[in-house]
Amino acid sequence: MMTGMNTETCAPSEAATLREIFASHADAAPPAGWEAVRSFEAEHGIVLPEPYRTCVAEISDGLRAGPPDYGLLPLAKTPSDWGEGRAERRLAQPFPLTETWQWEGGEEEEDEGREELSDEEFDTRVDAVYDHGSLLLGTDGCGMYWHLITTGPQRGHVWLIDEFGAIPFGTRPGTLVMPGTPGFAGWVAHWAEGRSWFADD
Repeated sequence: MMTGMNTETCAPSEAATLREIFASHADAAPPAGWEAVRSFEAEHGIVLPEPYRTCVAEISDGLRAGPPDYGLLPLAKTPSDWGEGRAERRLAQPFPLTETWQWEGGEEEEDEGREELSDEEFDTRVDAVYDHGSLLLGTDGCGMYWHLITTGPQRGHVWLIDEFGAIPFGTRPGTLVMPGTPGFAGWVAHWAEGRSWFADD
């Protein structure tokens, strides 16, 4: 598990980076304001991690240009391809993973302690990965969703979750699939620099 990321206060350097990036895009949405942010937090029983919290309140609440490919979503929105009739998202429930979990097309992660699961147990666990402890940031299409973790040990980290598994963005010991600076500001800066999400691209 990554440590040392400050999710309680917005570092001036991160705020400055985010302001510069969003200011360079004419289609950046205006900030939502602190009242809207606090109302959302009260509704979901959470406090949003920094620097995302300050970004939404003071800098911008969404950007059509990205990240990701189909744009950075405004607070509380879901992508158009998220689908109808899905389970209620529970942002206050802890996100269940601390390491990459590839459930299709790869080896199981022993670090997660995944034993043989029944189909029902497997579906319940996958549903929790999608719906517990995270806020949707947007989609790259084809069912590839970016999540900001709101609750649990991964709070403040950005994860890519798709039909094949869940991968954290940012350099981690032993995990070089998606290298970069972890956290929301690092993820946005990585995109703004035009860099690939994956190490092998």
